Amino acid sequence: MSRLLAWLLYWSPRILSILFALFITVFAFDVFDANGGFVAHFLALLLHLVPTFVLALAILLAWRWEWIGAAIFASCGLLYSMWAAPRNLQWILILGLPMFVIAALYMASWIKRTQIHAALQ
Repeated sequence: MSRLLAWLLYWSPRILSILFALFITVFAFDVFDANGGFVAHFLALLLHLVPTFVLALAILLAWRWEWIGAAIFASCGLLYSMWAAPRNLQWILILGLPMFVIAALYMASWIKRTQIHAALQ
């Protein structure tokens, strides 16, 4: 395995998962459009950041054990797709599809982990 391919297989799921978590964090800031006090906004923001917290935990675990990242991102993608399916296919493509791509990259990284570590040393 070439060094470039090993680097891509190792870093692409990690970088993309961080970018995806940051992307869904942007949606949490819509709580500031509503009227309310500090406590109401704070509690609403915490509630809207739950998916970000779940993905952050997944990223932390997947940094060492890629199969966990593959399982969590695939599960989140499946759950979101089932929830959004009756409503709108576009949102499945925007939020569900990237989770499946990240899960596939984590799985490929896990399957090729010995070759990746050998090539990167």
